[in-house]
Amino acid sequence: MDKYIGIDVHARSCTLAVVDGVGKRVGQHVVETNGETLVECLRMIPGPRHLCIEEGTQSAWLYEILSPHVQELAVVSVSDSRGPKSDERDAFALAEKLRLGALDKRVFKNLGPYQKLRELGRAHFMVVRDVVRTQNRIKSLIRSRGVAVEGKTVYRADGRQEYVDKLPEGTRAAALTLFAQYDALQEIRKRAEKELLAEARLYPITGLLATCPGIGPIRAAQLVPIVVTPHRFRTKRQFWSYCGLGIVMRSSSDWVRDKSGGWQRAKVQQTRGLNLSHNHQLKAIFKGAATTILMQWHDDPLYHDYQRLLAGGTKPNLAKVAVARKIAAIVLSMWKTEEVYDPGKQRRPLSQ
Repeated sequence: MDKYIGIDVHARSCTLAVVDGVGKRVGQHVVETNGETLVECLRMIPGPRHLCIEEGTQSAWLYEILSPHVQELAVVSVSDSRGPKSDERDAFALAEKLRLGALDKRVFKNLGPYQKLRELGRAHFMVVRDVVRTQNRIKSLIRSRGVAVEGKTVYRADGRQEYVDKLPEGTRAAALTLFAQYDALQEIRKRAEKELLAEARLYPITGLLATCPGIGPIRAAQLVPIVVTPHRFRTKRQFWSYCGLGIVMRSSSDWVRDKSGGWQRAKVQQTRGLNLSHNHQLKAIFKGAATTILMQWHDDPLYHDYQRLLAGGTKPNLAKVAVARKIAAIVLSMWKTEEVYDPGKQRRPLSQ
Protein backbone atom coordinates (compact mmCIF):
# COMPACT_ATOMS: atom_id res chain seq x y z
CA MET A 1 0.00 0.00 0.00
CA ASP A 2 1.21 3.52 -0.78
CA LYS A 3 2.63 5.55 2.07
CA TYR A 4 2.25 9.32 2.32
CA ILE A 5 4.97 11.08 4.28
CA GLY A 6 5.12 14.63 5.56
CA ILE A 7 8.32 16.15 6.94
CA ASP A 8 8.43 19.20 9.19
CA VAL A 9 11.97 20.49 8.74
CA HIS A 10 14.06 22.47 11.21
CA ALA A 11 17.74 23.31 11.45
CA ARG A 12 18.57 20.47 13.86
CA SER A 13 15.66 18.01 13.67
CA CYS A 14 13.08 16.71 11.22
CA THR A 15 9.74 15.19 12.16
CA LEU A 16 8.45 12.53 9.74
CA ALA A 17 4.78 11.55 9.78
CA VAL A 18 3.47 8.58 7.77
CA VAL A 19 -0.11 7.74 6.78
CA ASP A 20 -1.34 4.94 4.52
CA GLY A 21 -3.72 5.06 1.57
CA VAL A 22 -6.84 5.15 3.76
CA GLY A 23 -5.55 7.87 6.08
CA LYS A 24 -4.45 5.69 9.00
CA ARG A 25 -1.44 7.03 10.90
CA VAL A 26 1.19 4.31 10.73
CA GLY A 27 4.31 6.03 12.02
CA GLN A 28 6.02 9.12 13.39
CA HIS A 29 9.78 9.63 13.67
CA VAL A 30 12.11 12.38 14.84
CA VAL A 31 15.54 12.32 13.20
CA GLU A 32 18.53 14.59 12.85
CA THR A 33 18.60 17.02 9.92
CA ASN A 34 21.22 15.00 8.13
CA GLY A 35 21.12 13.70 4.58
CA GLU A 36 22.23 10.14 5.30
CA THR A 37 19.91 9.84 8.30
CA LEU A 38 16.89 11.05 6.36
CA VAL A 39 17.58 8.71 3.44
CA GLU A 40 18.00 5.75 5.78
CA CYS A 41 14.74 6.61 7.55
CA LEU A 42 12.87 6.80 4.26
CA ARG A 43 14.21 3.44 3.11
CA MET A 44 12.80 1.82 6.25
CA ILE A 45 9.26 2.80 5.19
CA PRO A 46 7.84 -0.02 3.00
CA GLY A 47 5.75 0.41 -0.12
CA PRO A 48 5.64 3.19 -2.73
CA ARG A 49 6.53 6.43 -0.96
CA HIS A 50 5.00 9.88 -1.60
CA LEU A 51 6.75 12.73 0.23
CA CYS A 52 5.74 16.32 0.99
CA ILE A 53 7.86 19.11 2.50
CA GLU A 54 7.38 22.84 2.89
CA GLU A 55 9.33 25.47 0.98
CA GLY A 56 12.22 26.83 3.04
CA THR A 57 15.94 27.33 3.31
CA GLN A 58 16.72 23.61 3.06
CA SER A 59 13.98 22.54 0.63
CA ALA A 60 16.22 22.58 -2.48
CA TRP A 61 18.84 20.44 -0.71
CA LEU A 62 16.19 18.02 0.55
CA TYR A 63 14.64 17.73 -2.90
CA GLU A 64 18.02 16.89 -4.37
CA ILE A 65 18.91 14.13 -1.91
CA LEU A 66 15.44 12.62 -1.26
CA SER A 67 13.80 12.63 -4.70
CA PRO A 68 15.68 9.48 -5.89
CA HIS A 69 14.20 7.50 -2.98
CA VAL A 70 10.49 8.31 -3.40
CA GLN A 71 7.94 7.95 -6.18
CA GLU A 72 6.70 11.52 -5.66
CA LEU A 73 8.16 14.55 -3.88
CA ALA A 74 6.06 17.69 -3.50
CA VAL A 75 7.42 20.98 -2.20
CA VAL A 76 4.62 23.32 -1.14
CA SER A 77 4.45 26.93 -0.05
CA VAL A 78 4.11 27.56 3.67
CA SER A 79 0.49 27.94 4.74
CA ASP A 80 -0.78 29.99 7.67
CA SER A 81 -1.68 27.97 10.75
CA ARG A 82 -4.63 29.32 12.72
CA GLY A 83 -5.11 26.48 15.18
CA PRO A 84 -2.99 24.28 17.46
CA LYS A 85 0.51 23.83 16.14
CA SER A 86 3.40 21.42 16.69
CA ASP A 87 5.98 19.63 14.58
CA GLU A 88 3.96 16.42 14.67
CA ARG A 89 0.70 18.17 13.70
CA ASP A 90 2.37 19.98 10.83
CA ALA A 91 4.00 16.82 9.50
CA PHE A 92 0.77 14.80 9.60
CA ALA A 93 -1.10 17.71 7.99
CA LEU A 94 1.34 17.67 5.05
CA ALA A 95 1.02 13.90 4.68
CA GLU A 96 -2.78 14.04 4.77
CA LYS A 97 -2.98 16.87 2.23
CA LEU A 98 -0.71 14.93 -0.09
CA ARG A 99 -2.89 11.84 0.25
CA LEU A 100 -6.06 13.79 -0.50
CA GLY A 101 -4.53 15.83 -3.32
CA ALA A 102 -5.36 19.01 -1.39
CA LEU A 103 -1.98 20.75 -1.54
CA ASP A 104 -2.37 24.50 -1.93
CA LYS A 105 0.51 25.43 -4.22
CA ARG A 106 3.51 23.40 -5.31
CA VAL A 107 6.95 24.95 -5.71
CA PHE A 108 9.03 23.84 -8.69
CA LYS A 109 12.42 22.50 -7.54
CA ASN A 110 13.84 20.42 -10.39
CA LEU A 111 16.93 22.36 -11.52
CA GLY A 112 17.93 19.98 -14.30
CA PRO A 113 21.51 20.77 -15.38
CA TYR A 114 21.37 24.38 -14.16
CA GLN A 115 22.26 24.03 -10.47
CA LYS A 116 25.63 25.80 -10.70
CA LEU A 117 24.20 28.48 -13.00
CA ARG A 118 21.36 29.19 -10.56
CA GLU A 119 23.72 29.58 -7.60
CA LEU A 120 26.00 31.89 -9.58
CA GLY A 121 22.96 33.88 -10.69
CA ARG A 122 21.76 34.25 -7.11
CA ALA A 123 25.21 35.33 -5.94
CA HIS A 124 25.46 37.93 -8.72
CA PHE A 125 21.97 39.22 -7.95
CA MET A 126 22.80 39.66 -4.26
CA VAL A 127 26.14 41.36 -4.97
CA VAL A 128 24.51 43.84 -7.37
CA ARG A 129 21.87 44.58 -4.75
CA ASP A 130 24.59 45.24 -2.18
CA VAL A 131 26.35 47.59 -4.60
CA VAL A 132 23.14 49.57 -5.10
CA ARG A 133 22.55 49.74 -1.35
CA THR A 134 26.04 51.09 -0.80
CA GLN A 135 25.53 53.70 -3.52
CA ASN A 136 22.33 54.83 -1.84
CA ARG A 137 24.07 55.05 1.53
CA ILE A 138 26.84 57.19 0.05
CA LYS A 139 24.41 59.66 -1.48
CA SER A 140 22.26 59.66 1.64
CA LEU A 141 25.25 60.50 3.84
CA ILE A 142 26.37 63.34 1.57
CA ARG A 143 22.87 64.81 1.24
CA SER A 144 22.35 64.62 5.01
CA ARG A 145 25.04 67.29 5.35
CA GLY A 146 23.35 69.63 2.88
CA VAL A 147 25.58 68.78 -0.10
CA ALA A 148 23.75 68.35 -3.40
CA VAL A 149 24.79 65.24 -5.33
CA GLU A 150 23.43 63.80 -8.57
CA GLY A 151 24.54 61.32 -11.20
CA LYS A 152 27.32 58.75 -10.90
CA THR A 153 30.32 61.09 -10.72
CA VAL A 154 30.42 60.74 -6.95
CA TYR A 155 31.26 57.02 -7.24
CA ARG A 156 34.31 57.46 -9.45
CA ALA A 157 37.72 57.68 -7.82
CA ASP A 158 38.50 60.93 -9.67
CA GLY A 159 35.17 62.55 -8.82
CA ARG A 160 34.44 61.70 -5.20
CA GLN A 161 37.10 63.90 -3.58
CA GLU A 162 35.26 67.14 -4.29
CA TYR A 163 32.23 65.82 -2.39
CA VAL A 164 34.37 64.59 0.50
CA ASP A 165 35.97 68.03 0.80
CA LYS A 166 32.53 69.62 1.21
CA LEU A 167 31.66 67.40 4.18
CA PRO A 168 32.35 68.38 7.82
CA GLU A 169 35.42 66.83 9.40
CA GLY A 170 33.31 64.51 11.55
CA THR A 171 31.56 62.98 8.52
CA ARG A 172 34.51 62.43 6.19
CA ALA A 173 35.73 59.25 7.87
CA ALA A 174 32.30 57.61 7.50
CA ALA A 175 32.14 58.65 3.83
CA LEU A 176 35.60 57.21 3.12
CA THR A 177 34.56 53.94 4.78
CA LEU A 178 31.50 53.69 2.52
CA PHE A 179 33.63 54.47 -0.54
CA ALA A 180 36.03 51.69 0.47
CA GLN A 181 33.07 49.29 0.80
CA TYR A 182 31.82 50.36 -2.64
CA ASP A 183 35.24 49.76 -4.25
CA ALA A 184 35.48 46.29 -2.70
CA LEU A 185 31.96 45.36 -3.82
CA GLN A 186 32.69 46.56 -7.34
CA GLU A 187 35.59 44.13 -7.60
CA ILE A 188 33.42 41.30 -6.28
CA ARG A 189 30.65 42.25 -8.72
CA LYS A 190 33.01 42.07 -11.69
CA ARG A 191 34.25 38.66 -10.59
CA ALA A 192 30.70 37.37 -10.03
CA GLU A 193 29.62 38.64 -13.45
CA LYS A 194 32.60 36.98 -15.15
CA GLU A 195 31.90 33.62 -13.50
CA LEU A 196 28.18 33.85 -14.30
CA LEU A 197 28.74 34.57 -17.99
CA ALA A 198 31.40 31.87 -18.28
CA GLU A 199 28.98 29.26 -16.91
CA ALA A 200 26.10 30.56 -19.06
CA ARG A 201 28.13 30.05 -22.25
CA LEU A 202 27.95 26.30 -21.62
CA TYR A 203 24.21 26.41 -22.42
CA PRO A 204 23.29 27.60 -25.95
CA ILE A 205 19.78 28.62 -24.87
CA THR A 206 21.17 31.53 -22.86
CA GLY A 207 22.79 32.99 -25.98
CA LEU A 208 19.54 32.61 -27.90
CA LEU A 209 17.42 34.33 -25.25
CA ALA A 210 20.00 37.11 -24.92
CA THR A 211 18.94 38.35 -28.38
CA CYS A 212 15.56 39.40 -26.99
CA PRO A 213 15.31 43.19 -26.46
CA GLY A 214 16.22 44.22 -22.92
CA ILE A 215 17.32 40.74 -21.83
CA GLY A 216 21.00 40.52 -22.70
CA PRO A 217 23.46 37.86 -21.52
CA ILE A 218 23.21 38.53 -17.77
CA ARG A 219 19.41 38.49 -17.51
CA ALA A 220 19.31 35.41 -19.77
CA ALA A 221 21.79 33.65 -17.48
CA GLN A 222 19.59 34.50 -14.48
CA LEU A 223 16.21 33.51 -15.87
CA VAL A 224 17.17 30.18 -17.50
CA PRO A 225 17.93 28.32 -14.21
CA ILE A 226 14.79 29.78 -12.63
CA VAL A 227 12.40 28.64 -15.35
CA VAL A 228 14.48 25.54 -16.33
CA THR A 229 12.03 24.53 -19.07
CA PRO A 230 9.40 26.61 -20.92
CA HIS A 231 7.12 23.61 -21.26
CA ARG A 232 6.06 24.05 -17.64
CA PHE A 233 3.75 26.77 -18.98
CA ARG A 234 1.09 25.92 -21.53
CA THR A 235 0.25 29.55 -22.29
CA LYS A 236 1.87 32.95 -21.86
CA ARG A 237 -0.76 33.89 -19.26
CA GLN A 238 0.45 31.13 -16.95
CA PHE A 239 3.99 32.42 -17.41
CA TRP A 240 2.83 35.98 -16.64
CA SER A 241 1.34 34.80 -13.35
CA TYR A 242 4.58 33.03 -12.43
CA CYS A 243 6.50 36.24 -13.18
CA GLY A 244 4.15 38.44 -11.14
CA LEU A 245 2.73 40.10 -14.26
CA GLY A 246 -0.69 38.43 -14.25
CA ILE A 247 -3.76 40.65 -13.90
CA VAL A 248 -5.99 39.88 -10.90
CA MET A 249 -9.56 41.18 -10.62
CA ARG A 250 -11.30 41.35 -7.23
CA SER A 251 -14.95 42.10 -6.56
CA SER A 252 -17.62 41.32 -3.98
CA SER A 253 -21.43 41.26 -3.81
CA ASP A 254 -21.60 40.57 -7.55
CA TRP A 255 -25.30 39.60 -7.87
CA VAL A 256 -28.56 41.47 -7.28
CA ARG A 257 -32.23 40.71 -7.88
CA ASP A 258 -33.79 42.06 -11.06
CA LYS A 259 -37.43 43.11 -11.51
CA SER A 260 -38.51 39.60 -12.46
CA GLY A 261 -37.03 38.11 -9.30
CA GLY A 262 -34.01 36.54 -11.02
CA TRP A 263 -30.34 37.26 -10.45
CA GLN A 264 -28.25 39.60 -12.55
CA ARG A 265 -24.66 40.75 -12.22
CA ALA A 266 -24.40 44.02 -10.36
CA LYS A 267 -22.32 46.97 -11.53
CA VAL A 268 -19.84 46.89 -8.66
CA GLN A 269 -16.41 48.44 -8.39
CA GLN A 270 -13.73 45.89 -9.25
CA THR A 271 -10.21 46.10 -7.86
CA ARG A 272 -7.52 45.42 -10.42
CA GLY A 273 -3.87 44.62 -9.78
CA LEU A 274 -0.99 42.20 -10.33
CA ASN A 275 -0.84 38.80 -8.64
CA LEU A 276 1.12 38.77 -5.39
CA SER A 277 2.23 35.12 -5.41
CA HIS A 278 5.10 34.97 -7.91
CA ASN A 279 8.83 34.61 -8.42
CA HIS A 280 10.24 37.98 -7.37
CA GLN A 281 13.52 37.66 -9.23
CA LEU A 282 11.77 36.92 -12.53
CA LYS A 283 9.58 39.98 -12.06
CA ALA A 284 12.68 42.10 -11.48
CA ILE A 285 14.28 40.65 -14.62
CA PHE A 286 11.38 41.47 -16.94
CA LYS A 287 10.63 44.88 -15.46
CA GLY A 288 14.33 45.66 -15.71
CA ALA A 289 14.26 44.56 -19.36
CA ALA A 290 11.31 46.88 -19.97
CA THR A 291 13.23 49.76 -18.39
CA THR A 292 16.20 49.04 -20.66
CA ILE A 293 13.99 49.23 -23.75
CA LEU A 294 12.34 52.47 -22.65
CA MET A 295 15.73 54.05 -21.91
CA GLN A 296 17.91 52.67 -24.73
CA TRP A 297 16.01 50.75 -27.46
CA HIS A 298 14.10 53.65 -29.05
CA ASP A 299 14.08 52.01 -32.49
CA ASP A 300 12.47 48.79 -31.29
CA PRO A 301 8.76 48.10 -32.02
CA LEU A 302 8.15 47.64 -28.29
CA TYR A 303 9.21 51.22 -27.60
CA HIS A 304 6.86 52.51 -30.32
CA ASP A 305 4.02 50.47 -28.80
CA TYR A 306 4.82 52.01 -25.42
CA GLN A 307 4.51 55.48 -26.92
CA ARG A 308 1.16 54.56 -28.51
CA LEU A 309 -0.13 53.40 -25.12
CA LEU A 310 0.89 56.71 -23.56
CA ALA A 311 -0.77 58.64 -26.39
CA GLY A 312 -3.94 56.60 -25.79
CA GLY A 313 -4.12 57.70 -22.17
CA THR A 314 -2.48 54.73 -20.43
CA LYS A 315 -0.53 55.62 -17.31
CA PRO A 316 3.26 55.23 -17.69
CA ASN A 317 3.56 52.56 -14.99
CA LEU A 318 0.82 50.45 -16.60
CA ALA A 319 2.35 50.90 -20.04
CA LYS A 320 5.69 49.71 -18.66
CA VAL A 321 4.01 46.59 -17.24
CA ALA A 322 2.52 45.94 -20.68
CA VAL A 323 6.01 46.08 -22.20
CA ALA A 324 7.31 43.68 -19.53
CA ARG A 325 4.46 41.26 -20.27
CA LYS A 326 5.26 41.38 -23.97
CA ILE A 327 8.95 40.67 -23.32
CA ALA A 328 8.00 37.69 -21.14
CA ALA A 329 5.74 36.35 -23.91
CA ILE A 330 8.53 36.79 -26.48
CA VAL A 331 11.04 34.98 -24.26
CA LEU A 332 8.65 32.07 -23.72
CA SER A 333 7.97 31.77 -27.45
CA MET A 334 11.67 32.01 -28.37
CA TRP A 335 12.52 29.34 -25.84
CA LYS A 336 9.84 26.93 -27.03
CA THR A 337 10.68 27.35 -30.72
CA GLU A 338 14.43 27.85 -30.16
CA GLU A 339 14.47 30.81 -32.53
CA VAL A 340 16.38 34.07 -32.19
CA TYR A 341 14.48 37.32 -31.77
CA ASP A 342 12.83 38.60 -34.96
CA PRO A 343 11.08 41.99 -34.64
CA GLY A 344 9.21 41.30 -37.88
CA LYS A 345 7.12 38.65 -36.12
CA GLN A 346 5.58 41.22 -33.76
CA ARG A 347 2.43 41.98 -35.69
CA ARG A 348 0.04 42.65 -32.82
CA PRO A 349 0.55 45.96 -31.00
CA LEU A 350 0.60 46.12 -27.22
CA SER A 351 -2.70 46.55 -25.42
CA GLN A 352 -3.32 47.30 -21.77
